[in-house]
Amino acid sequence: MSTTPSPPACTLGYHGRGKVNARVARALAAVTAERAEDALLSVRDLTVRFRLRGGRSVAAVSDADFDLGAGECLALVGESGCGKSVLASALLGLLPGNAETSGTAVMDDTDLLAADEKTLARTVRGRRVGLVPQSPAAHLTPVRTVRSQLEETVRALTGTPRKARRKAAEAAAERAAFPAGHLDRYPHELSGGLAQRAATALALIGDARLLLADEPTTGLDRDLVDRTVDELRRHVDEGRGLLLITHDLAAAARIADRVAVMYAGRIVEIAPAHRFFGTAGPRHPYARGLLDALPDRAFTPIPGMPPELSALPDGCAFAPRCPLATDLCATRPEPRAGVACHHPEPSRA
Repeated sequence: MSTTPSPPACTLGYHGRGKVNARVARALAAVTAERAEDALLSVRDLTVRFRLRGGRSVAAVSDADFDLGAGECLALVGESGCGKSVLASALLGLLPGNAETSGTAVMDDTDLLAADEKTLARTVRGRRVGLVPQSPAAHLTPVRTVRSQLEETVRALTGTPRKARRKAAEAAAERAAFPAGHLDRYPHELSGGLAQRAATALALIGDARLLLADEPTTGLDRDLVDRTVDELRRHVDEGRGLLLITHDLAAAARIADRVAVMYAGRIVEIAPAHRFFGTAGPRHPYARGLLDALPDRAFTPIPGMPPELSALPDGCAFAPRCPLATDLCATRPEPRAGVACHHPEPSRA
């Protein structure tokens, strides 16, 4: 596999589960293989369902398709509850027992969705794929100091000799702007922002080729947000990949190469960041609404509420909130040129 940084083709899709002509299926497989060749991570048809009592289930993620290249940051944005964190957890095998996954997520010839726990624990988590968790306090060991946890991670992931681990742990803390004076504190003695920085420091140790950062700027003031995302960008610029899950569109605009917009469990648009945040803007009405809700833009909230994932409509899930909705939206929009919408904004870039 090539390690030369190269933004992969913009892809997303919702593929039907019905019968497919064998010749067409082989052609699609060949295109997928070619498209994924230079990708650090290639995700196809990723679906996550949670089984509920009474035989019901909820589709938290539906048919997600995307590639993530070496040297690229893909920002995954959308309202709370749309499935962003579930997608990241699926990639690392961290879903609860009532979750069912389908599709593929291939990295280095390993399908992360099909890998067993032994493979994920010994060769993937922390080593090939690092995680900045959404709830850092829950991922820190409560009875050990931050320094102790950093040094243990340094030993496990880098093999650094005992005498050098203290210095390496302090260097990791510095990368995440974690103050040296707090290294000997326990997690319960940390503020939310300090816990976030401790979790970021742990994730950066080992320089994993792929980093999943789930709301890495939570609890940070603006200066620390910029410093944190700039450090994540340096991680990317050294030829690694970053999936940045965030509500902070300013942070995404600062470091992302592409933006993927998620709504009600589905990726509805993937676009280059310069177009998404630039004059042309996004093409999906929901994506435009996200930007228009920002204080430095129209400051106009999107009306209504997202649908319940347990009661998604057959057609476009955004239609009840969309000012452009027509009868055509009663059918599910197929993706075209990176956007899944019956009424996309015409491309201007």
